[in-house]
Amino acid sequence: MKAAEIADVFRSTGAFLEGHFILSSGLHSPNYMQCAKVLQHPEHGERFAKSLATKLLDLRPTAVLAPALGGILVGYELARALKVRSLFAERVDGIMSLRRGQEILPSDRLILCEDVVTTGKSIKEVEALALAAGATVVAMVAIVDRSGGKWSLSQPLTSLLTMKLETYPPESCPLCASGSQAVKPGSRPTPS
Repeated sequence: MKAAEIADVFRSTGAFLEGHFILSSGLHSPNYMQCAKVLQHPEHGERFAKSLATKLLDLRPTAVLAPALGGILVGYELARALKVRSLFAERVDGIMSLRRGQEILPSDRLILCEDVVTTGKSIKEVEALALAAGATVVAMVAIVDRSGGKWSLSQPLTSLLTMKLETYPPESCPLCASGSQAVKPGSRPTPS
């Protein structure tokens, strides 16, 4: 899939939001990429995953590991396309953990998968979990890189769509300064 096709899917499903948003990182932004609106249509998730999978086959992964909640559907579809296990980590007392009988094996070659990356915080947290288990991380992927390539990850991020969407620390947010009220559409609580 071409980047323009991905962007069109986000716009046509109402998943590219404009307004004043608090991101999972705590940063503010006039834009929000709501993957849940896209992924409620399974055909989009399947197409995105197949497109990512074509870039990853040579890496010989054994599993895909995604952070809850946003990465679960994308990670599952990617694992299905690659014919490997699908794992997801969830926060327990603020720390990414595996639950529900899932385990990372020291022999695993993992692809870390996220829906949208802004700062890379969640994907870094699942990377730490993978490395602590002795696994090898062979790739980091996302549907959307909204940082414009400005993330600080340990290896390159493969994405289907790269956009530079503005973000602001809350204390210097021009939207707040203009009196606009920020909303939190995501699943993770705002950092304090």
